[in-house]
Amino acid sequence: MACVAVNAVKLKITNKQRNELLKRVEVEFQISHESEGTPSRIEVRRSLASILDVDEERVYIKKIETKAGMNLSIGKANVYDSPSQAEYVEPEHIILRNKPKTKEEGGE
Repeated sequence: MACVAVNAVKLKITNKQRNELLKRVEVEFQISHESEGTPSRIEVRRSLASILDVDEERVYIKKIETKAGMNLSIGKANVYDSPSQAEYVEPEHIILRNKPKTKEEGGE
């Protein structure tokens, strides 16, 4: 599958499956982050969108999990056919986690 490196972070898609009922592609991936912490959902979302050649608004990161003491994370994401389909299907908390934080919320 596809693999892309950004800085010292490598993202590799391990599984990709189409779900016609929910009009999305379900993606599983691995992130190798040598000498760095786990990348943020926003960074991973941006990288996945560029690998899959889709708009960032259609990509929703469901989970990123890092084992203690390892430089490898595994995760799951959903890539929808349209942003409106994503808002219809995805739970509210997942949508909020995938949006950049504003200055009022303590973000950048």
